[in-house]
Amino acid sequence: MGARYYGADSESGDRIDDPSEDALFMTINDLNDSNNTFLVVQPDEDDPVWFASVAVLDDGGYEIVRRDTTRNEHEVTTLTSTNDIARGLTIWMAARSISYR
Repeated sequence: MGARYYGADSESGDRIDDPSEDALFMTINDLNDSNNTFLVVQPDEDDPVWFASVAVLDDGGYEIVRRDTTRNEHEVTTLTSTNDIARGLTIWMAARSISYR
């Protein structure tokens, strides 16, 4: 059984269905600058209309990309706090999943 709403996939191949804020926090903390450099969260469907990604930056911190084609949103930010990233993604994704319920 797949995710009910969305899944989080890291470069290392780890997948979490419908990740909680805590699960995102732990997954982001597992990112590194050699073989697990990014995480993508998107709906569990063939042609997702939104996604969010977190990528490790060479000089420290993370680049966060949020894209939603149905709302014409495209935002790129950088942060260093994995707690703030996980919280922000959770809130942003909750607003997206309203249309999927």
